[in-house]
Amino acid sequence: MTALDLRDPSTFPSRRVEAWKYTDLARVLRETPPPSPPVTIAPGGPFAALGGEELAFANGRAVGADAFVASGEQTLRLRFVSDATGTGHSAAVRIAVRPGARLTLLESHEGAGAAYVANYRLELDIPAGAEVTRVVLVDEPADAISVAVTNVKTAPGAVYRHTAITSGARLQRQETHLAHGGEGTEITLDGLYALSGERHADLTSVVRHGGLNGVTSQLTKGVVRDTARGVFQGKIVVERGADGTDARMGHHALILGERAEVDAKPELEIYADDVQCAHGNTVGNLDEDALFYLQARGLPADEARALLTQAFLFEVVDRIVHEGAREEVRSWLTARL
Repeated sequence: MTALDLRDPSTFPSRRVEAWKYTDLARVLRETPPPSPPVTIAPGGPFAALGGEELAFANGRAVGADAFVASGEQTLRLRFVSDATGTGHSAAVRIAVRPGARLTLLESHEGAGAAYVANYRLELDIPAGAEVTRVVLVDEPADAISVAVTNVKTAPGAVYRHTAITSGARLQRQETHLAHGGEGTEITLDGLYALSGERHADLTSVVRHGGLNGVTSQLTKGVVRDTARGVFQGKIVVERGADGTDARMGHHALILGERAEVDAKPELEIYADDVQCAHGNTVGNLDEDALFYLQARGLPADEARALLTQAFLFEVVDRIVHEGAREEVRSWLTARL
């Protein structure tokens, strides 16, 4: 379908589009929003303590450079900052990685103001022998609308590790399309959502294996409370000739509110022989036996629930290989549980 363009309401997808069945953008955004004003931001962001270079966009406008080429071993803090009320903005960025480079990409979506609309697009090319570890932290107001689409292209022998963490918004979608390089390429594609109130988060991904012996490991976990709604759509496609593919996908969610909702759609499309592919999906509540056990040992019910929820979600956090980023995410998440 046509890429989302905030200037053209005809590109706003509705639930009649299968890929947007659970995230009806046209229902909450009917007209082109007025453009967001320029704002000045200071360097920083949630990963500031981890150092590295900063590439920032404020209300869609680049603060300095608007692209990046990684070489050697580098850390890049990519910041999408929104400070707007009732307006809309877009940004697109391209990141290239030289062969053999190792890039830690710490991406943050930072929201202030209210009821803004943000639309971001990221292009990421990873050549042979290069390695990218990307951690995406999305923290936006409850009434914001945001859509971010990432296209990742990996060559044979590349390594890409991805973890997206979000607390949702009025309507929020993180969408990833990945072209798998095949031989020697290792992909980790993880996600986590922790939603409350009326927030909505959609983690959608499509991984397309086109070469021999590719490996993909995907794990997404989520917790929804109150009337929040979590959406997971994961598709792994194994093209004809991509023999030896090993692809695993898991999505697991807890529903902690009677009116909360989780929609999950894991898919495998396999056109090759001699592959190992599997997906799993579970949606349920906290383990009552474990809850009783903790309460019997003196923990108040709320603390016991928080502890079990934390343990459930931290399986995803613990897979982040960058120690500093892992601890930042752990602290951010703990403050919201």
